Amino acid sequence: MIVVLVETDAGGVLEVSRETITFCRALAREGGGVPVDALLVGEPAGAGFDDVVAELGKYGVRAVHHAQGEAFTAYSGAAWAAAVQAAREAAGSVVVAAAGTPRGNEVLAHLAARLDVAMAANVTAFGGLAPFVVTRQVVGGAALEEMRLDDRPAVFTVAGHAVDPEPAPEGTTPQVRPLEVAVDPADLVARVVSVEPPEEDRSADLASARVVVGGGRGVGGPDGFAPLVELAELLGGQLGVSRVVTSLGWRPHHEQVGQTGSRIAPEIYLPCGISGAIQHWAGCASSKVIVAINTDPDAPMVTKADYAVIGDLHEVVPAVVAELQRRA
Repeated sequence: MIVVLVETDAGGVLEVSRETITFCRALAREGGGVPVDALLVGEPAGAGFDDVVAELGKYGVRAVHHAQGEAFTAYSGAAWAAAVQAAREAAGSVVVAAAGTPRGNEVLAHLAARLDVAMAANVTAFGGLAPFVVTRQVVGGAALEEMRLDDRPAVFTVAGHAVDPEPAPEGTTPQVRPLEVAVDPADLVARVVSVEPPEEDRSADLASARVVVGGGRGVGGPDGFAPLVELAELLGGQLGVSRVVTSLGWRPHHEQVGQTGSRIAPEIYLPCGISGAIQHWAGCASSKVIVAINTDPDAPMVTKADYAVIGDLHEVVPAVVAELQRRA
């Protein structure tokens, strides 16, 4: 039995959670076809509960455990971990998984501490089941390591885009199982007490974007990002920036890619005017394809890129935008 902690947003089940369910279905097949259950904590974020359950059915989920109550009206990592533990006990699961998001990693770290078992974060693949061996990202995605999970339950998070989210060949009609969770008052000491609206639209999730257009010091200033934003929009992606850009106040911190920003794993990353310092590389090394635009052919980002355009980004990017618009 496998239990997956599911996260939602206004559009329904997060893509990374659908990826995690897909990953766990493959693991379930390897283990002889054990069921995969989902856990929802509180009310879905913006989406209807029935719609979320139906979406999970398309991905082959057998049952949806639902934790409700005053303890779950606001996020608390410890309280959510209590819910995951209750779902695990109710289902009798030997595997507990979540997406490798900040929330998924925090909740399962709490769970692993409660159960006194090891936790593997940002798993990309699994090997044999006896012993159970997983491959996971370390050093900000710059390296991979194999890790044995001998304890039960096996607790891990799945790295974003480790697999493509694929609906099950045959959908299900998941049973909804209300979950009774005993939450200790100590679990609510640290919790979200208020949320302030962002100064600008942050609805796009940089960490799960399929295409990211990056901008660094070479952009020249805050007014130089318009072509990069336009290119990102044309490609259906999102803008990401280097640490120096946010330090100079040219762009907001939530767009930062790197060791102290977001870790990304897009299909295509186009860093423009980014030298490629190790701190930035730690956040983008998991990109499938990197196409660097830079005037310096010896810049670390250029030497590590799959493809490079040696030229002025202020000439190259507008030319690419013009060509995409011509072909639209």
